[in-house]
Amino acid sequence: MYDLYVSETCPYCRKVMNFFDENNIVYNKKDITNPENLNNLIKIGGEKQVPFLVDTTNNVSMYESDDIIKYVKSKV
Repeated sequence: MYDLYVSETCPYCRKVMNFFDENNIVYNKKDITNPENLNNLIKIGGEKQVPFLVDTTNNVSMYESDDIIKYVKSKV
């Protein structure tokens, strides 16, 4: 399962979310305007940067929209 930390106003986040939606990829959207999601993002990733993907199945996490899309494409 994918957890995707995002900000709705972030164009890079929109890029990843659009890719997920267009390819029917199921994910949990974690909007960082929610303080709990923001705290989890910083705890897991160490930075207040989005988008941030956590692949809970494979214990992989990463920043950068292009890297996220490339990684998910390799798993589909």
